[in-house]
Amino acid sequence: MQDITRQNFEAELVNASLEQPVLLDIWAEWCGPCKALGPVLEKLETDYAGRFKLVKLDADAEPEIAQQLSQMFGVRSIPFCVLFKEGQPVDGFVGALPEGEVRKFLDKHVPSEDEQAAEDQLAEAEELLAEGDSEAAIDRLQAALATNPGNDAARYDYLRALLSAGRVADARKAFEPVAGAIVPDLRLSAAGHWLAAMEAAPAARSDEALGTVLAANKRDFDARFELAQSLFARGEFTRAMDELLEIVMRDKAWKDGLARKNYVSILELMGKPASAKAAAAAPKQGTLEVAGKIATASADPVVDAYRRKLSMALF
Repeated sequence: MQDITRQNFEAELVNASLEQPVLLDIWAEWCGPCKALGPVLEKLETDYAGRFKLVKLDADAEPEIAQQLSQMFGVRSIPFCVLFKEGQPVDGFVGALPEGEVRKFLDKHVPSEDEQAAEDQLAEAEELLAEGDSEAAIDRLQAALATNPGNDAARYDYLRALLSAGRVADARKAFEPVAGAIVPDLRLSAAGHWLAAMEAAPAARSDEALGTVLAANKRDFDARFELAQSLFARGEFTRAMDELLEIVMRDKAWKDGLARKNYVSILELMGKPASAKAAAAAPKQGTLEVAGKIATASADPVVDAYRRKLSMALF
């Protein structure tokens, strides 16, 4: 059981909630209902087996934090429990609720056992990818996706791993369930463009042949896009963007913005996945500010430079 103070508030509560939901129990020594609720919460933390983390805050010892949370939710009494997810308080309840009611509250926000299993498999896959064991990572990602087909993060990582390994046919099968999405996930759309480039690569002309065509006619956008697709398929991302930018600068709307869409997809594929969580955790107007701002990962200077190039070409 972790006691929350002003000193560890950010690390043990805010940052910890980026990895799993954290339930904060605000209590006081003199509060009878608090003492009744405490054992219930501890039992549930054990029952849920790591699907959420329980921490406690003494309202008398840390009045500033307790008051700010109470004001946010319009609460004036304790025990008061607040659930944190992705760096911010999202819901809460007041009073010594029965165990069944607390379970109902938790089940609205805490992943199911299947969802948690999929998240664990995803975390294992990320470690395996970092270690260079792509085949084992692919197996973990496939299992995570089978457990929870709606997990877009797992599907994206699975597609990236398959494409990086050159398993194009398997990637097509993994992409098909989301290929016709009305509002596609940006990451999955990016993976779809990479997949299309890899599928087109075997029929593409050589770089030398395409270079000869472009030397004769710089505005042969079909040839330039074919070259860009070949580079994209081989993972030569910056060279591919250089060719795509040539098309965008001369004809922004070419083939319904196809060059721009591929360029943006490459930027997405080059981005740092961890930044999404950091951005979600950054304090927003009207949200909790006790711990100050959360540090975010520095941006990739190459990605930033190519974003600026596209912006200048478009505007």
